[in-house]
Amino acid sequence: MADILRVDMTSLTVTHQPVPERYARLAGRALTSQMVADEVPPKCNPLGKDNKLVIAPGLLAGTTAPSSGRTSVGAKSPLTNGIKESNAGGLPGQKMGKLGIKAIVVEGQPQDKTLYVLKVTKDGAQLAPAGELAGMGCYKLNRKLWQAHGKKVGIIAIGPAGEMLLTNAGVSMNDIENGPGRYAGRGGLGAVMGSKGLKAIVIDDRDAPGVPIAEPERFKAAARRFAQDVLLKHPITSQALPTYGTAVLINILNEAGGLPTRNFSSGRFEGAAKVSGEAIAERIKQRGGKGKTGHPCHPGCVIRCSNIYPDEKGKPLVACLEYESDWALGPNCGIDDLDAIAELNRICNDVGIDTIEAGVALGVAMEAGIIPFGDGKGAIKLLKEVGKGTALGRLLGCGAATLGKVYGVRRVPVVKGQGIPAYDPRAVKGIGVTYATTTMGADHTAGYTVAPNILKCGGNVDPLKPEGQAEASRNLQIATAALDATGFCLFTAFAILDIQEGLPLVCEAVSACLGAPFTPDDFVALGKQVLKVEREFNQKAGFSREDDRLPEFFSTEPLPPHNVVFDVKAEDLDAVHN
Repeated sequence: MADILRVDMTSLTVTHQPVPERYARLAGRALTSQMVADEVPPKCNPLGKDNKLVIAPGLLAGTTAPSSGRTSVGAKSPLTNGIKESNAGGLPGQKMGKLGIKAIVVEGQPQDKTLYVLKVTKDGAQLAPAGELAGMGCYKLNRKLWQAHGKKVGIIAIGPAGEMLLTNAGVSMNDIENGPGRYAGRGGLGAVMGSKGLKAIVIDDRDAPGVPIAEPERFKAAARRFAQDVLLKHPITSQALPTYGTAVLINILNEAGGLPTRNFSSGRFEGAAKVSGEAIAERIKQRGGKGKTGHPCHPGCVIRCSNIYPDEKGKPLVACLEYESDWALGPNCGIDDLDAIAELNRICNDVGIDTIEAGVALGVAMEAGIIPFGDGKGAIKLLKEVGKGTALGRLLGCGAATLGKVYGVRRVPVVKGQGIPAYDPRAVKGIGVTYATTTMGADHTAGYTVAPNILKCGGNVDPLKPEGQAEASRNLQIATAALDATGFCLFTAFAILDIQEGLPLVCEAVSACLGAPFTPDDFVALGKQVLKVEREFNQKAGFSREDDRLPEFFSTEPLPPHNVVFDVKAEDLDAVHN
């Protein structure tokens, strides 16, 4: 029987609560957003006692459904001041699912500055002082926690940035090798966890009861078919991603003229080939050792888009060096040195900050003249300031919008205070609609129109023309909100969009797990309901249609090489959520 685990950091008590009927069919993002909307005052201080951190595995996490182990983390964001869900792979979601934990809700605040660790097992949960773990970077922290609690435990943690309440702090989840690089990174949710006085959550699923499946044979058949007939047949999920990782997109976006370069001043980077997915795969092959491509972010992942990037001696330097991190810390900063990019990524993982926001902030810092574009060594030195807690480090650790205001930079690529990811909205106009209108602040994963705009997956919408972009974004925002509830990885969407059996098999698996009907119409209705809940929260928090806009420079500065601006009409943006 599933439980909600309530962790009261004021009284330092943990209680198990039966799942209310209204939450019975909700999980992942659908549950985190609903619980935040139900329990968090929309105008509260995100780092105050009234905010709550909700951690919920997807509906199928802990089952044998392929690539289904994602975990959602939700709260009011200190970065956007709106509702936030951030999503990660790694070990914790599956372990929570096997333990029958529907959600962990962290509320209140400790009465002193003590940090705590929460240990969760089949016998219950308890808090203990973090002691020497306080202030520790995530790599050392994970090693210490495996030594203390046994190998294979799941770890949800924050680094020093979260302890300092920096608004770009993320929530780390460990991977199969116990690396800390699987991040619910966006929106500053690590600062919310830090504000609760919680350093880490240890999930030990030994002798766990497992996920109850209402119709086991039907579920197995649906899961097997979804893997074999959908994910392992689509060229993106079966060939491109496992071979070259997500950074296969570097050359593709560069060729399309939509790879944001040097703080969004160009759509092409002359050094793209040096930092591409192909270059990463070749470097990993050359160095050997413990480097690896085709790496799963959690057990049961069949797409295997991750990698382990090694140093010159073949020792693991960072896992995973993926497209968004590669772009943010590379082309966006004018850096074409893979080793420097990997080192910057490792610093982010260790100190506990989102790589996208960190890279966008570094780009703004370069625009401000703090260091020049292309200075990899300077960027490494600068990013290390975050962990030291210096004044400049704290500015960087609070993201691009804060840094841009302090330094008087005009070109600051953010929406709702959150840095824009690795697709320029002038050359990929559909993703511009998503950035502007999603509840989450600029977020490519909220409605990945790169699929029809660039990859011609699930449709063909000209990326350089405004027509059809609002509709494409709307449909993908709905689908993504529902997919984030199931626990399936976003990348399964490539195959679901193109292969007719994809969505029916997802729904078949969910239905067999629940023992209740769940149709494609139910899937769409769930996505719409999630968006409705999130938008209502944001409206109560003070957001209006004027917040659903891109920064002005996107409509006034033509982007080379196509020399286009973002010209989707305001009324089309306003109609996305009608």
